[in-house]
Amino acid sequence: MNTETFQKLRIPEDKKRARPRGPAALIVAIALFFIGGALLYLKTRDPQAAAHAAPAAPAPPPEPAKPGDAVLTVSGYVIPRERIEISPRFQGTVAWIGVKKGDVVQKGDVLVRLEEDEYRSRVQETEARVMQAEAALEFAVSQFRRAETLRTRDTSSEQELDSARQALRAAEAELKAARAGLDLARLYLEWCTIRAPITGVILEKLVNPNELVTPVSFGGSRGPSTAFLAMADLNDLQVEIDLNETDTPKVRLGQRCRVSPEAYPDKVYEGVVAEIAPEANRSKGTLQIKVQIKNPDRFLTPELSAKVDFLHAP
Repeated sequence: MNTETFQKLRIPEDKKRARPRGPAALIVAIALFFIGGALLYLKTRDPQAAAHAAPAAPAPPPEPAKPGDAVLTVSGYVIPRERIEISPRFQGTVAWIGVKKGDVVQKGDVLVRLEEDEYRSRVQETEARVMQAEAALEFAVSQFRRAETLRTRDTSSEQELDSARQALRAAEAELKAARAGLDLARLYLEWCTIRAPITGVILEKLVNPNELVTPVSFGGSRGPSTAFLAMADLNDLQVEIDLNETDTPKVRLGQRCRVSPEAYPDKVYEGVVAEIAPEANRSKGTLQIKVQIKNPDRFLTPELSAKVDFLHAP
């Protein structure tokens, strides 16, 4: 290798760096050693060591519920315990309807009348049939007595007496059937007058005069109505609640409640759990509860929302 090539391989003096020597290098090495040791200790420290630390001060126990305190508050809707839809017993046409929505009616009041000309004619027809049957029976009785008299005198045969006896029985059966038909015709005529089955309030009017009604639905939305009216006793109200299934342990039959309608928050009514559904709603994860309201008044109307406090019992 010549001198010129060797000179090219040499590092210039201005680009050379001196190696760290002396105490500075030693201090750096010691610092790195302690930092690595600390990191290794934190990584491998026993996780149970924290358990041996000084225990924290225990939280104070919750104050026990007192009788009358609410253990659960849920919202629901006011409903009548029984909603009655009054339907016809047979197909007919409404001749008159004497109530409207909101009317208060007493048990036995006339609500609706159906056209009754056909059924009145049936009554008259069956009355005539009864009269015919009574006349036939009277004749059969006289014939039987005559046959008995002739038989005792040996002027008629046993066969003639048996025939008279059979005619008498047939006449009795005919009269019984005619009277049953008359009772049925009178019953249909009576059913043309629809009366209130309970004392209550008309919730809904479903038909008008001259409309056809029938006890059986034919399907579709344009068929005849199957009910005249809907009514309920508004002195017998409940709150219907869909209770979250996680809250069911807090509710039991007979449990006392406080009921407050959302529309009148200053009104408070006593209540009691009257019904718990035997099965839950799987799709909603709820259980239906019904709370009976004691002494409801005019401020409580069906379908109002109400808040219910379920109370703690001793």
